[in-house]
Amino acid sequence: MSPPSVIIHRDPDELAAAVAARMITRLTDVQAAHGSAHLVLTGGGIASRTYRSVAGSSARGAVDWRALDVWWGDERFLPAGDSERNETQAWETLLSHVPVDPSRVHPMPPSDGPDGADPEAAAQRYADSLAAAARPEDHAAVPSFDLLLLGVGPDGHIASLFPGKPALYEQERTVVAVRGAPKPPPNRLTLTLPALQRAQDTWLVVSGEDKAKVVAMALSGAAGPTQIPAAAARGRQRTLWLLDRAAASALPPDLARPASP
Repeated sequence: MSPPSVIIHRDPDELAAAVAARMITRLTDVQAAHGSAHLVLTGGGIASRTYRSVAGSSARGAVDWRALDVWWGDERFLPAGDSERNETQAWETLLSHVPVDPSRVHPMPPSDGPDGADPEAAAQRYADSLAAAARPEDHAAVPSFDLLLLGVGPDGHIASLFPGKPALYEQERTVVAVRGAPKPPPNRLTLTLPALQRAQDTWLVVSGEDKAKVVAMALSGAAGPTQIPAAAARGRQRTLWLLDRAAASALPPDLARPASP
C-alpha cells in the first residue's frame, strides 16, 4: 500500500476543479495503457462539485467514456431515483452529460429493486457483479479499480464504514449491508475495506472545517482505522488526500503544504 500524499487547494471550487482535471488525466492515461478503466464514485457535496467540473471541462472528451466501468463505493438503500442516492447525484452532475455505456454503469441496487427491501440480498447481488467483472490477473473478487474516490465524514467515516460499526471489521465479504448507520438514512450498502484497498489510486477529497480534526488525526497517525476509518484508505500505487484550506486547517506544518502551481 502507498503512503499518503497531501495536496491543499484554496477553497472548494478550486479543489473541485483540480480534482476534475486530475480525474480526466488519470482516466485518459489508464485507457491509453489498457484500453478501458474502472472508476469508483462517491457521494457528497464536494463530489458533486467535482463531477460538475468534469462535465463542464473542455478536456472531458479525452476520456473514452464508453470504455469506462463505473462503480460506487457505497449507497443509501433508498428507491431508485431518490435524490439522496449517490447514483442519482452522479447521473445529474456527470453521467448524463457524457457518453457512457449504460451497460458499464453499475449502481448498487435500490430498495425497490430485484431484492426488495432486503439490503443483505442487495449487497450480495453487488458483490456478485464485482466478482463477475474481476479478471484472473486481479487476484481478487473485485476488479482492480483504477481510481477510487472517497469522501470523509466529520467522524472519519469513508464510504459507509463508520467507527465502531460491524462493517468496518469485515474481512471476507466485498460488499455488506449497513443497518443503523449513525447518519440518515439508516440502511446502506458499502464496499468493505478489503474491496476498497484493491484500488490502484485512492483519492480522499475533503472540504470544510468540520473535517479538519479527523483529517489531522488520520494523517498524523494520532488515531487508527478503528477510530478514524479514513486512516485505512490506501491505494496500491498512490494515495492522495486532496483538501481545501479549511479541511487542512488542523494539520501540523510539515503536512500542510499548498498545491504546486
